[in-house]
Order: sequence, then structure tokens, then C-alpha cells
Amino acid sequence: MKIIKALFFLIFLGFVACTQSSEKTDYTDWSHYGGPADGSRYSSLNQINKENVNQLEVAWTYRTGDATERSQIQCQPIVVNGLLYGTTPKLNVFAVNAATGKELWRFDPFQILGGENSWAGTNRGVTYWEEGEDKRILFGAGNWLMAVDALTGQPITSFGDGGKIDLRKGLDTEREDFLIVANAPGVIFKNKIIIGMRLSEGLDAAPGHIRAYNVITGEREWIFHTIPHEGGFGYDTWDPEFIQKIGGANNWAGMVVDQEKEIVFVPTGSATYDFWGGYRKGDNLFANSLIAINANTGERIWHFQAVHHDVWDRDFPANPNLIRIQKDGKWIDAVAQISKQGMTYVFDRETGEPVWPIEEIAMPQSELAGEKTAATQPIPTLPEPFMNMTFQDQDILNLKPEWEADIRAQLSNVKIGDTWAPPSAEHGIVLFPGMDGGGEWGGASFDPTNQTLYVNANQVPWLIEMTPNAAFENIGQSIYSTYCGNCHGLERKGNPPSIPSLLGLQEKYKPDSLAELLRKGRGAMPAFDHISEENRKVLVNFLLDKQADSGDKKELESENAPLSPRYFMNGYKRLVTKEGLYGSNPPWGLLTAIDMNTGKKKWQVTLGEIDSLSAQGFEPTGTENYGGPVATAGGVLFIAATKDEKIRAFDKETGELLWEAKLPASGHATPAVYEMNGKQFLVIACGGGKGTKSSDAYVAFSLPD
Repeated sequence: MKIIKALFFLIFLGFVACTQSSEKTDYTDWSHYGGPADGSRYSSLNQINKENVNQLEVAWTYRTGDATERSQIQCQPIVVNGLLYGTTPKLNVFAVNAATGKELWRFDPFQILGGENSWAGTNRGVTYWEEGEDKRILFGAGNWLMAVDALTGQPITSFGDGGKIDLRKGLDTEREDFLIVANAPGVIFKNKIIIGMRLSEGLDAAPGHIRAYNVITGEREWIFHTIPHEGGFGYDTWDPEFIQKIGGANNWAGMVVDQEKEIVFVPTGSATYDFWGGYRKGDNLFANSLIAINANTGERIWHFQAVHHDVWDRDFPANPNLIRIQKDGKWIDAVAQISKQGMTYVFDRETGEPVWPIEEIAMPQSELAGEKTAATQPIPTLPEPFMNMTFQDQDILNLKPEWEADIRAQLSNVKIGDTWAPPSAEHGIVLFPGMDGGGEWGGASFDPTNQTLYVNANQVPWLIEMTPNAAFENIGQSIYSTYCGNCHGLERKGNPPSIPSLLGLQEKYKPDSLAELLRKGRGAMPAFDHISEENRKVLVNFLLDKQADSGDKKELESENAPLSPRYFMNGYKRLVTKEGLYGSNPPWGLLTAIDMNTGKKKWQVTLGEIDSLSAQGFEPTGTENYGGPVATAGGVLFIAATKDEKIRAFDKETGELLWEAKLPASGHATPAVYEMNGKQFLVIACGGGKGTKSSDAYVAFSLPD
């Protein structure tokens, strides 16, 4: 009898857990970035389950027709009233019938913006708003926030300036000639859309302030200064001499709103320049922070800074998850934020109190002239990290002796073993996790029925090598280093295939055509229309190996010119062999489940496969992955993300692989899960890119009739 009572009690506790964890969120809804309103990437639909998931077949495919070399589709589509909304590689916005994939409308933003080939970066999703008969899709195209009618795709010209808002304006700065990309969709709170932006990585960057706009009129309603103005909270964590010229501390990863508590949770990135902070002495609030902001007024409620005075490009990479967990017998409304560092930070939503202790740990100090790194960094005691935390000698790739020899040769003057080793001009450092994480922009999925967080990660080492600035002895080199060096490297060799070499451009371009490319941008390369015509001319001459003009030194050294760092980072570099294999022992891609009631890992599996290595008898190694998972009530966890052009389903309780299917190209995006006419669908954007072939497909899967 006691056993039966105990069983009933356990069942009752499970029921209470499910009901108490659900709050008021509709988990059949997929109308927000991250799916439901809480950004959880969870669906309560269960028609597709562990028993039948291996029967999934393609239901429809929508081809956008505008893929180009190195183009991508990073968009997680949303579904509202039977329509699926998304964006194409060239950032057209579309609506298709969610059951059939038949196009209803398509809008090219450059009809309004002009410039057919203008660069607008990537787009990770759109935002839906409605009030009565007024239904709108809001989305970003480059530096523009735009609004169209959700049923027709026609621009709403009463919004902003003829249907658009220029995000370069309204930043409370004198300058407006910034590189800005609205890549992550904004979030809705009442009649406001709250939005961040992607910025330049250099000292020419805009300040990354957070803004709320009226959805109907486009008027700015509030602004939160992530780089504080004089007298503002956090101003004393900066160097007052240079603070007005520092940019970054921006939200490029997305955010989430607690509609009941009226709080928007905003993760931010690093301040510029990313790898040398001599102009920004101090901890630099609110860079690298999770900020709880009053969604009505834009006022700070609380904040947590994960990296003080960042010199490693440790941006928060994804929107946080609103979670409800049980700890010490009490339910907690919490917010969880994954990081590039492979760690998860968890806080009480209202107070900002950490759910588990976060300890300030002493860190090594920088040797670079003019730099002063933080004495300590905050490390959470729980949850457990979702990947390895260090790259040691035993972690060097040793699958074949020649691969190991290749990597060891590259590490001859590189410091390894310390995740927090500061960049140095005397030797390189291995950054591990790398600049793409750890956690990345695909974000995490949280299942409210079992309080489990699912997160994919890259477990790949990168190199940071610092070079002293040439002190303007070569004006062309200086301009190149400022605008191009981070991506293509100071020697212009790039990081093929994802970042091309810039050597030998004179064989492909004339001065006019290269200047036009720099002005407009293409593919993943941003437009540099914000730099002066004179500087662009000098840069063109430098890139074409012509005798560079001296340039206008007065302009370069003028009061309005951006600062130039004392040291440059010599390009974004993964540590790889000549064959392109990552320099650490696999797995290189991971998928992890974390019990958020305890902070302990439940399981961890390899994510992705390299066919050429499997053919040689190696176990699946995992691959780099971009895009997030989706957990469902059917017991299934869906994820694409990997470079091997597959989508997979895992048992969410054990991590067992249940199903996989080949895609037209890599699905570097997060799937959408929804129901139409009694049938459950799974849709993934298959845009490829990131070193894999590009494509233009959205593919929907369902069970056979």
C-alpha cells in the first residue's frame, strides 16, 4: 500500500511540475523568434513522436530562386494564421501557405530602398504584430527596419519614413555614417517593437544602444544606452576621455520579453576594438551583459556582466530562454543565458539574483602596451559547462601523425591551456571555445515539462595573433587593417573557403569596379559606404597593389575620424590542418541536455559527421554547427545546423539518434514546428554557406497521410 501511495505521489508531483512550469505560454504557437512567446524553441505538439519520427517525408519545398555564391538563409520562419513567413538569401520577405508551401506574396525591400545589389547582411527572422484588422510583419534589411502588411506584403507607408526607419539615426550621437545591420528580429511588447543591431567590429562602430519604436507610427519611444552617457549608471566603468568614440556593446543575437512581468531581457556583445581595449579602461558596462530592462520605459532593472573588459570577442551569442525550474523545493521564474564560453548563466527574472553562485576568479593579465585587462572574471558554479573548457596538449588532433605534426608546427609560438589567456604580440594564443562558440546564435531549447535545456555547441580551437599598428607609415595598410584586417587577416590571405583571400585582386577588378564592390558589399562582406571617398580610394589602391596615394592625413587624424588601435588582431583564424580539419581531437560538434533543476548534464552526444573521415574508419567526429534545436512533447529533439547537410531527430531523454534526412544544403538555421489542418510540420531553411554550398530552399517534413 505504501508503494502504491508513493507512486501516486510521484505521478502527482510530475503533474504539478508540468502544470506549474507551463505558465500561460501557448506552446502550440510558433509566431515568435524562438517559437513560442518565451523563446523556448519548444512545441507541445506530439503527432510526430519517438515511435513514428523515422517515417517523416518531405511534404513540400519552397525555392526562393535568389541564392548566390556564399549566400545564406539563417532565418527561423514563423507561422501565424496558416501562413509561414520568412526571408530569402537576398532578404526578400515572403508568405507561403504553411500546409503546401505555395507562395502568397513576396516583397523585395529594395523596391523602396533602391540599389538592387545593395548589401544588407543576413536576416534571422521576422516579427509579427496585430491589433484588430491591422496585421504587420516587421523585419530588418541592412540598416533599415521596415513594415509590410502581413496579408498582402504591401509596405505600410505610414510607418516611419514611407514604411522604413533608418537605424543609423536616433542613436543620440553626432555621427550617423555607421555600418548597421538589423539581423536578429525585434520583439513585441504592447505597441512597441524593441530591437538591437549588428555593428562593425572596429573602432568605427556605432554604440549598440537598444531602442523601442512604436509599431504603428515608427516613432522612437525609448532608448537604453548600452555605452552610458555622462552621469548614467555604469559611466564610471569607462575611460571618460574616449568613451564617446567607442562603439559596440550591442544586441545582435536577439532578446526575449516576459509579457507578464513587463521585462525585456537583452544580451549584449563586446565593445570595440574587440581585442585591444586601451581606449576603454575599466569593466565597460553594459558590454557582454544580460540586461533586464523595463519594457515600458527602457529603464534598467538589473544587469549581469559575464566578461569584464572583453578582449576575446566573447559576445552573448543568442537570445535568453525564459524558464521555470524547481530548486530546493521552490519554483523559480528564471532566465537562462548560454554563452560562447560554453557556460550557462541563470538568474531570478525579477531580482537578477543568480540561481547558483557565480564566483569571481583571478585571471592572468595582459602584456600589451596600453592594455589593462580585468583582474577577475565571473564563473558560474552551475549549470555544468556544455563543452570542454580548455585546450591542452593532450587535446591536439592526433587521429593521424601527419595531422598532429601539422598542428604542432602551427603551435610552436602559441600559448595553449588557458581559456582566459589575454591576446599577446609576443606569441599567439588558442581561443577555446572559439569565436563562434561554444554556444552560437542558434540558441538553446527549453522543455518546460521536464525542465531540460538543450544546447548545441562548436568545440573548435581558434587562433588570436596580435600585431603592432604600423603607426600610419603606410596609410593604405592602416585603412585596410581598420576595416578589413579582422576578417581577411593583415596579410590579406583570408580563411578560405568561408573568407576568401584578397591577394591578386588586380586580376579580377579594375579600380572602379572594386570601389563599387566596397561601396555596396556582397554576400557576407558588408558595404563600406560609411567610409570617406578619399579613404576608399586609398584602400582600393592598396588592395590592387598600386602605388597608394598618401591620403588626406588631416582627415585621417581629424577629430571626427575613428580611433585606431595600438595593436591589430591578424584575422579570424580557426586552427586547422592543410586539409581543413580542426586542430583539436573530436568531437567538434556537440549536443547536450542539462537538467535545469539540478544544473547537471543529463546526456551529451556528437552532432554531425564528416563522410570522408567516416570512410576512413573514424567514428563520427561532429562538425561546426549553426542553428538551434527544437524540443517537442512527442519526446523528439530536432536539429539541423551541421555542415553535413542533414537534419536529425534525437530522443530528448537519452540523446539516441532516431532519424536523419539529407537536405538540399546545410540547414544553418533553427527549425519551425507547427500544426496545419490536423497535421504536424517540421520546416528548416536550407541556405548553406559558411564554407558549404549555398542554396535557396525551405523544406517541410510531415508524416505520410
